[in-house]
Amino acid sequence: MRIAVGGIHTECSTYSPHVQGYEDFTVIDGSTLPQSLGLAMYPDVEFAPLFYASSVPGGPVAAETYATFHADFLARLRAAMPVDGVLLVMHGAMHVVGMEDAEGDWISAVRDLVGPGVPISVSYDLHGNVTQRIVDCIDAFAAFRTAPHVDVIETRNRALSLLADHLRGGPRPMVGWCPVPALMPGERSSTEDSPARELYALLSQEDAQPGVSDANIMVGYVWADTPRATAAAVVTGTQPQAILNTAERLGAAYWAARTDFAFGVTTDGLDTCLDLADATPTTPVILADSGDNPTGGGVGDRADVLAAVRARGMRGAVFAGIAAPSAARPAAEAGEGATVPLVIGNGYGSDGPTVAATVRVLKVLGPDGKREVLVDTDGLRLILTEHRRPFHNLEDFRKFGIEPANERLIVVKSGYLSPELAPLASPALMALTDGAVNQHIPALANVKRPHPSYPFQTDFDWAPAPRLSARAAAFKET
Repeated sequence: MRIAVGGIHTECSTYSPHVQGYEDFTVIDGSTLPQSLGLAMYPDVEFAPLFYASSVPGGPVAAETYATFHADFLARLRAAMPVDGVLLVMHGAMHVVGMEDAEGDWISAVRDLVGPGVPISVSYDLHGNVTQRIVDCIDAFAAFRTAPHVDVIETRNRALSLLADHLRGGPRPMVGWCPVPALMPGERSSTEDSPARELYALLSQEDAQPGVSDANIMVGYVWADTPRATAAAVVTGTQPQAILNTAERLGAAYWAARTDFAFGVTTDGLDTCLDLADATPTTPVILADSGDNPTGGGVGDRADVLAAVRARGMRGAVFAGIAAPSAARPAAEAGEGATVPLVIGNGYGSDGPTVAATVRVLKVLGPDGKREVLVDTDGLRLILTEHRRPFHNLEDFRKFGIEPANERLIVVKSGYLSPELAPLASPALMALTDGAVNQHIPALANVKRPHPSYPFQTDFDWAPAPRLSARAAAFKET
């Protein structure tokens, strides 16, 4: 069997000032694409690799950038045909300037090209948004079941398996879903904490139901003011009524738990978090600058926490990192050992405070355009970058000679901590800071989202109304 594989993967806050262009994406293509995605190498599967474009989550994607990717993807798919199936590796929270349902546009264009007879399977992030247009175009769906996401490769292979099993002669898969009018930030819906932990434990039970192949709960993406912003249950199966039953149960369970979602770590305003960090006797304290978290769609360029720490006269903290091309560039060019005056903050268009500081350059890494510079100012070490990126892995620190376990205070632009940093935190603190992904959800500008939708509105009743995809409904009628 011949399966075309590829996709586009990004998460976009409509509150971000940074519009993503082609240069923000990394593109993988060629014969190594399936292996790069971690796909299982079945002896009876021949992959037709297209491309996989991904970016650090951020602001909306420029319309011309999306159009370039879209046209290229369809051209490659057209050249690869005929194919027996298509595997699309997506995120689900891409927002394109001037377009309300980018994934719906992408997936429906693939459906139009391959025709109604070729099955399409997709993998998604659980923070993606789903629409009827998307559901109507696909035959199988699998989403992450963990947040933080530790099942990325497993999820892609679930989507592949659903497709390959059918192409080997198994029953035709189909999809149904149940939108749920509730939106949670990822930081209040980690699957390591209640109630998400218990809700996601239901999925394996639903997978075992006759006629159900893969059950999913979608938290959705809260920082996009769009008509498609919603939580949902999305179910792949082979029996329409079983699909509807599972979608209804999961949708009802999610709705019933909506008021129970809470932050899993100590969370408070920045001043209170810094008080706690200053007073705690244990180390390392890891402080998450949640409103500017680039893995959630934040810009990553704000200097709010740095300004507050300097104002207090605190010493010994490590900031990893701040996207500051206009500061990182001259520091890198001055070279290690140099002393340079810099202005730090708002390098990609945020509106927070800036910090003027004279720094000593300690280390310069990376190629031109993606340089990362470790500097010291008044006993604070900052990693300044020419590009937007998170610092989630131990190696991100160790390459600068920093061992996180030995530090007093580490400030990262994050929400919930990554799997490598979380076990070290003693304690973990999350500051409710400003930015494109701030946690003051009910106060977000809210014009285009479905109404009513919790927590923007709270005084309303709702009952699940699961529905099948158009393809599943047509099958049911035959």
